[in-house]
Amino acid sequence: MNAMRNPVHTLGLVKCYGKKRALDGISMEVLPGQVLGLIGRNGAGKSTLIRCMLGLTRKDEGESWLFGARSDELGDEVKQQLSYVPQQPSALGWLRVGDMLDFIGRFYARWDESLVKDLLQRWEIDAAQQMSKLSPGERQRLALIRALAPRPRLMVLDEPAAALDPVARRDLLREIAVRAAEHGTTVLFSTHILSDLERVASHVAFMDHGRLLVHDDLDGLKERFARIVLDARTLQGLPDRLPGELRRKPAGEGRVGLLLDLSQRAVWPEALRREESGFHSLGLEDLFLEVVA
Repeated sequence: MNAMRNPVHTLGLVKCYGKKRALDGISMEVLPGQVLGLIGRNGAGKSTLIRCMLGLTRKDEGESWLFGARSDELGDEVKQQLSYVPQQPSALGWLRVGDMLDFIGRFYARWDESLVKDLLQRWEIDAAQQMSKLSPGERQRLALIRALAPRPRLMVLDEPAAALDPVARRDLLREIAVRAAEHGTTVLFSTHILSDLERVASHVAFMDHGRLLVHDDLDGLKERFARIVLDARTLQGLPDRLPGELRRKPAGEGRVGLLLDLSQRAVWPEALRREESGFHSLGLEDLFLEVVA
């Protein structure tokens, strides 16, 4: 399969706001059926990446394709296959909930009315309520219903659980898992809640200062990276930057902590390979903190 025909394919995306480089050459692919969790601190560039990826924000450099179509030239056939929930959904506020869903549903051939009714009832949203009078959590849940109902092939969610209570968040994660497992839906979602990511994501990408630092499957990620603390004498025999080195931090008493990609061990200096017994594997939260701190 041509890589550019995957649900998401970006090449060298760059976006600047004044002198700030919000995206710094992002290249990535999301394959069919993957659930990719995009994680990073506030301001890391997650929302900008999503909007440039979807063609909603003009990029300065690079390209983005969705199902093989350039994201800034999407036709109706591709748009039928997409759903997107922004961080703060607020549209058509003058309509009642039911009227909005009826209106939106006419644009989608695969609109699932039974799912709409089920989720409205489960998430306790009154179809007769005017949208502008919904709470932030209700607006977020309604946007998620609108995203799930077309039965999309690609669903993109920007901090979808930010305004949800624990029960609604659990239901959302269950729907994501069901869509991916039973319907083959590809999902990309940004989050700052690591526990949510670990529950449903098959793949993880770390962003920091507009750069994509790590992108791997969840299980492989935990096995791929490790941390080691080296003393000054050992460091003297090593280059200033090692193959596969992500971070180098002082660890006190003249020692330095290194975060390394173990897949590069074959090209490490012998002095480092002799220290391999001192490597410590990291859980997802510790790895994230090591990468972005």
